[in-house]
Amino acid sequence: MNIFHKVALQGLKKNRARTLVTVAGVALSAALITAVAAFGTSLLNFMVNGSIAKCGGWHVEFPDVGASFVQERIREREVLSAAAFQNIGYAALDGLKSPEKPYLFIAGFGGQAFDALPVTLISGRLPETSGEIIIPSHVSVKGGVRLKAGDTLTLAPGTRRAGDETMNQHDPYRPGGETLAPGRERTYTVVGTYERPGYEEHTAPGYTAITKADPGGADSYSLFVTLKNPRAARDYADRTAGAGDYVLNEDVLRFLGASDDRLFNTLLYSVGGVLVAIIMIGSVFLIYNSFNISLNERTHQFGLLMSVGATKKQLLSSVLFEGACIGAAGIPLGVLAGIAGTALLLPVVARNFGTITSSSVPLTLAVSVPALAAAAAISLVTILISAYIPARKAAGTPVMACILQTGEIKTGMKAVKPSKLAQRLYGLEGTLALKNFKRNKKRYRSVVLSLTLSVVLSVAGSAFGATLKQLAKEYTVEMDGDVSFYTQEMEENELLTLYQELKTAAGVYGSTYQADLTYPGRTGGLPADFLGAYREAVSDESTGETLELPIDVQFIEDGIYYDFIEGLGLPKAEYTGPNAKILMIGMNTAEHRTYFTGSTMDFTFYSAGGEGALTVSGTFVDRYPLDTLPKDSMPDYLFMAVAPWQQKPRFDALGGRATFGLTFWSDNPARSMAQMQAMIGEAGVAADYTLLNLSTTVDLFRSATFVVDVFTRVFVVMISLIAVANVFNTISTNIRLRRRELAMLRSVGMSERGFNKMMNFECAFYGMRTLLFGVPLAGLLAWLIYKAMALGERLEDLAFVFPWGSLAASVLGVFCIVFITMLYATSKIKKENIIDALRDDMT
Repeated sequence: MNIFHKVALQGLKKNRARTLVTVAGVALSAALITAVAAFGTSLLNFMVNGSIAKCGGWHVEFPDVGASFVQERIREREVLSAAAFQNIGYAALDGLKSPEKPYLFIAGFGGQAFDALPVTLISGRLPETSGEIIIPSHVSVKGGVRLKAGDTLTLAPGTRRAGDETMNQHDPYRPGGETLAPGRERTYTVVGTYERPGYEEHTAPGYTAITKADPGGADSYSLFVTLKNPRAARDYADRTAGAGDYVLNEDVLRFLGASDDRLFNTLLYSVGGVLVAIIMIGSVFLIYNSFNISLNERTHQFGLLMSVGATKKQLLSSVLFEGACIGAAGIPLGVLAGIAGTALLLPVVARNFGTITSSSVPLTLAVSVPALAAAAAISLVTILISAYIPARKAAGTPVMACILQTGEIKTGMKAVKPSKLAQRLYGLEGTLALKNFKRNKKRYRSVVLSLTLSVVLSVAGSAFGATLKQLAKEYTVEMDGDVSFYTQEMEENELLTLYQELKTAAGVYGSTYQADLTYPGRTGGLPADFLGAYREAVSDESTGETLELPIDVQFIEDGIYYDFIEGLGLPKAEYTGPNAKILMIGMNTAEHRTYFTGSTMDFTFYSAGGEGALTVSGTFVDRYPLDTLPKDSMPDYLFMAVAPWQQKPRFDALGGRATFGLTFWSDNPARSMAQMQAMIGEAGVAADYTLLNLSTTVDLFRSATFVVDVFTRVFVVMISLIAVANVFNTISTNIRLRRRELAMLRSVGMSERGFNKMMNFECAFYGMRTLLFGVPLAGLLAWLIYKAMALGERLEDLAFVFPWGSLAASVLGVFCIVFITMLYATSKIKKENIIDALRDDMT
């Protein structure tokens, strides 16, 4: 260790407070960069595992190859593993309602295929022979064909052709442009249903039904290859496929960084780059100030060293060695803190990430050694840049200017006159404080900039979170229930029997049923202005006080209905019995406006042919107790009646086809829905139905809001800590550098009270200057974030919500930080002996 390195170490030991604060700043910077890297690798690992669980871990698929091609690929060095299934062929299935997907595609799986390609059973079991088959769930949901365990299918799987071209699962259906050449007739027994396979594209012409591979082999195979080097997937496929087709598993390659998806790659690297850039800017600012202040203290020392022959290179080496020492202490601490912080944070957001991606794969910590090495390298580069800039400036200063320190204090200034208010409040002390700011503009600006950075980041982060929550509210509609089942093709008794079974599904803690119908109706006594507006809206040219209109009727469970009646404060007796009143809602759906609340009118309901009629008295209310079932369209003017289930027989005489619905509340909607799907299959329901997870959209936005909110807050807190460390470092060292000046003031009679007034004035000046710049910048940035998100989502009516709470906390924090730092620094000064301070030559 040379003499210059020893001098650097002595400087670090002599100024322990500044050294510790700088090490803390470096650790915070390294922790943030490490956290970004660790969370990024954990998230990518989560996405990769989720994609593998969805569609398999293969990289390249060859959809139509022979047995010899399969064996050649298995023996290749660059291939990690390979699996294939037999392309048994396509078969038409009677009753399929999806015109773009008219076939069943029969795939013969062997042991390797079952291991490599995910098959998630909903009910039943896997096929054990080539005469058994499992059917994907979307055959019933999308195709409208209900198949259950035990059903038999007689099919003649064959080949799709368009001219001389043989077509596969990656060639969309061409109506009128292709033919199906049937093959040998086979009989299959359905032994189960499974979730739609992820490797089946949405444009695929056939629903993939899986059977056991034929021991005799097949003429055509679909081969799935996993490579040792995923980044070489496209080159490998181009070289291997020749004139044949291949498909890349973009879902997996995308998250491995081996995809050609430029948009995703740009988003991935730009977000990470912006985060690291912000952290580096804040860190460079902190560490630069620390080294700059250190060099200001050592300017006299540098002058003496240069006077005895020290070169610019030797002085630079001394300062960079000091930076390396600080990095050696701070970077390992930061890396460990970043890993630990990420490990603590991931469980908090893991459940919400599972909701966002609809994945059962857990979000766990995945540490990448190259990523950690990159984080450490970025932190070290940040330190060296921060140290080099002020060191180069100091080394280039003339020797006598360093020894005399003429650059430290500005002289020859005009008299500084504070405002009359400041003179009245602070007098001489205020004038002295303002002169100090004038003499040390760089340090004063550094403190103000650090505080402004903290305010702007805090307010901007809160504004981002608040705007995201506003967007979530715009897109999220609160719905009754978590899972909905509805159908038009079931009888009432069959529905209620199925209801008793479905409400026992795991996680279900509440349930109800309803029936929705629409009848032609008639009423009178409506206000003339409403009649005119209504008839104009529906193009009704009739006149008179009587209005003919369609009326929706919703029958709900008696208990829910009468609880709602009591909640409205209506007499239950009037709404019970054979001639009971019912509830009515009149609504303008476009303007979300209700009419006639509290009024009672008579309505006559007719059968579709007009031969039957029923007159009922209805009381208008402004809301209804249970969401109606989904409709294809909603009229601008809606009239709806709500009645208890016990009154349904009164309306049954009018006929009409009801849409029956079941609503379930669940602790785990996805699990409940999967079990309900299995129950429906086992019950052998042949009617067309729809089963929806109503909570998916709501949970998606809630989870996305929560995740972004958590990381926004953590990021802002960490950046604010860097800014706080910078402010503490700058102010405390600045006070330390003024120890002779402050000792001089105390020696000529400045009282304790006057000294405190001067320091308080400086605190107030720092705070006011910060707010002068910080508040407008924070407000502008908050508005720009809101505007960008509103324009991006095309929501012109989205309200701008300014985060006043965050601004108030930031303002309070600014004054607290400055005051506490001043209090700490001046307490050290006050403890010093005045004579010792006056003799200090700052060496």
